[in-house]
Amino acid sequence: MNPWLDEINRISGVNPRKCMKCGKCSGSCPAYDEMEYHPHQFVSMVESGRVEELMQSKGIYTCLSCFACVERCPRQVEPARLIEAVRATFLRQQHNDRMRPEDVPPRLEEDLPQQAITAAFRKYRK
Repeated sequence: MNPWLDEINRISGVNPRKCMKCGKCSGSCPAYDEMEYHPHQFVSMVESGRVEELMQSKGIYTCLSCFACVERCPRQVEPARLIEAVRATFLRQQHNDRMRPEDVPPRLEEDLPQQAITAAFRKYRK
């Protein structure tokens, strides 16, 4: 069993076994042509424990996190959440898992929504 699989499942909250491999997620993905593993393949690879392959893939950064795959999935598998979880797990493995207040520039653009800063802190603390 892959040592990171439990962490990925915990972070994402997704059960990849619910996937019926219909491909609707991949069919709606705007980054489909750029990804080496398409959303339905990504889910299948997580399910089969091939996480290390995914961690070395550019696909974890190619995903736009637009959640089009989430909207199209008839089984609520949420491939984008799995991709984000693999990305977060990979970053944690490299000890880049925390954003500290001093990482935020002292002067931010006035138009930057507070929600963006809060979301960044939450994302890196999952």
